Amino acid sequence: MSKTVFLRAMLSAAGIILLTAGSSSAASCGNNAKGFDGFIKAFSKEAAANGIGRGTLSALDGLAYDPSIVKKDRAQNVFAQSFLQFQARMVTDYRIKHGAQLIQKHKSTFARVEKQYGVPAPVIVAFWALETDFGANIGDLPTIPSLATLAWDCRRPEKFRPQLMAALVLIERGDLREDEMRGAWAGEIGQTQFLPYDYNESAVDFDGDGKRDLRGSIPDVLASSANLLRQHGWQPGQPWMQEVRVPRELPWEEADIAIQHPRAQWAEWGVKTAGGKALKADAFQASLLLPMGKDGPAFLVYENFTTAYLKWNESLVYSTTAAYLATRIAGALRVSPGNSEVVPLTYNEVVELQKILAAKGYDVGKFDGKIGKGTRAAVKEMQSQLGLPADSYPTQELLSRLRRR
Repeated sequence: MSKTVFLRAMLSAAGIILLTAGSSSAASCGNNAKGFDGFIKAFSKEAAANGIGRGTLSALDGLAYDPSIVKKDRAQNVFAQSFLQFQARMVTDYRIKHGAQLIQKHKSTFARVEKQYGVPAPVIVAFWALETDFGANIGDLPTIPSLATLAWDCRRPEKFRPQLMAALVLIERGDLREDEMRGAWAGEIGQTQFLPYDYNESAVDFDGDGKRDLRGSIPDVLASSANLLRQHGWQPGQPWMQEVRVPRELPWEEADIAIQHPRAQWAEWGVKTAGGKALKADAFQASLLLPMGKDGPAFLVYENFTTAYLKWNESLVYSTTAAYLATRIAGALRVSPGNSEVVPLTYNEVVELQKILAAKGYDVGKFDGKIGKGTRAAVKEMQSQLGLPADSYPTQELLSRLRRR
């Protein structure tokens, strides 16, 4: 077995290895520097046992716990914004215009990428824009110290311990030198911000120079991004998102990204195109996404959204914005605010709501002020119980009624 094949097999098993009860490096975690040195020693021993050489393991020597990284991890309140708030900041005229210009500039590369991976240029360019402003802001923090801190922290060790192992594999395989392994605070590397595991599994050498370079090679960046989306389930030749208009009345409980209906059914219920024309009434399956409830913006989303987009980033507000930006780059008009003004709950109000729902037995995850999958499911059930439109989006009325119960 070649060393590359061995390392790939080791990496595939890393998530299991590091999280088993007998794993020394997974035995504990901490919310400060106490115990960090012992964790790194145990992790280094485990990595060596799984094929990482001494030269690569030197990247773990002298590491110190970095509380500033943990602080950044705790401060991601940007995803607690509503879709309209978030997209107003992220979907800028510059990103739309420059994205279209880059598609023309790299037209032949995008054509090759789409032929091989089936992912359209606007989809890739939207991620390129949102992640790093087309490579302008890839970050310059050392990856190994950041990942080591997050791997020790108790919030998400199950995510970051495999990523730390994957970063060592990248060095061992020769994809990146330790000094090249720099990027965002959470360990993302390159112009579309790949975590080390994804870098290992999905990065490709598309310019043929013998190196998978997600920092400096635009062909590698574009092709690798497309390959990652394919790995996430992207279906070539299929749509991802379409803005629509919804009527004042609709079986709102059907508006759920976990529920699909033929477009003919949505048309029968009164859903129209964004321009007000009749929706194509065929058997193509779609979900109705109402990121701000029944009165806000509305989209039909397809399997490419519910699989590939939400695997790229599980935040619904981010994924909706990325998909929407791709439609704008592809020529769609500015999104409608919906049927009437929606006043989102504040961050503190969402946290309060999550605590109320948790007290009632619902699994909403962490009290993080984000209207994520668990919170939306719980809101939908409570809306049904209270006789409110079950569109999964929390309103002031819902919160007020829950406060009184």
